[in-house]
Amino acid sequence: MQKVSLFIPCFVDQLTPEVGMDVACVLRRIGCEVVFPEAQTCCGQPAFNTGYWDDARPIAERFIGVFRRAEAVVCPSGSCTTMVRNFYPELLATSSFAHEAASLGRRVFEFSEFLVKVVGVTDLGATFPHRVTFHDACHGLRELRLKQEPRELLRHVRGMEFVEMPSSEECCGFGGTFAVKFGMISAGMGDTKAGNAEVSGADYVASIDPSCLLHLDGILRRRNSRVRTIHLASILARTDNDTERTQTVPKSPNI
Repeated sequence: MQKVSLFIPCFVDQLTPEVGMDVACVLRRIGCEVVFPEAQTCCGQPAFNTGYWDDARPIAERFIGVFRRAEAVVCPSGSCTTMVRNFYPELLATSSFAHEAASLGRRVFEFSEFLVKVVGVTDLGATFPHRVTFHDACHGLRELRLKQEPRELLRHVRGMEFVEMPSSEECCGFGGTFAVKFGMISAGMGDTKAGNAEVSGADYVASIDPSCLLHLDGILRRRNSRVRTIHLASILARTDNDTERTQTVPKSPNI
């Protein structure tokens, strides 16, 4: 049994905790031992992306301290996974944590990536009787090179019809603090993405990044759209018997 440590992004922790529970549910279903290190905090991405590297550095060092002994770290966010794997080595290049940053980065995986590339599972026994389209989040697509992995998982969901939306690879406009600094541009990009989701005829637009989904959810609701957003993990966690989704996740201090 592989021991998996959950790395839960701030958006999930504060706004959509059910996504974290669904990730744990799916990982348990394939035989993983799942733990949640309580000492974890933000990975430091907002400060890093805004240019405040001196503020981001101690957050990154704390993250490494919390997860340094983890066998595998799984995260339901392409952007947060990218931060640890791709940008920690640059951020901590002159730090005493430089070597550990590179080592840990190789053990941190986005959720769909872990299932398909590490464990080699594409059929999770999920059931979701709806039409679903998929938004390719920027970090997952361009930094982690994840395109087919989430689609492979979706195509094995029972009762679900998968449809591609036009321009699925275009940014939704969120971009973290970009949405704050350039609100009108962000909203315009989000409106275009929402329109593409509607054109697909889907009931739901799925993604591997909760921040993109929150951005799109607000725009779709403002449009009074029938399309709703859902994280990939929340589709894969659903079966004909959903009792397993109510189980709690064991907490671990520093592992």
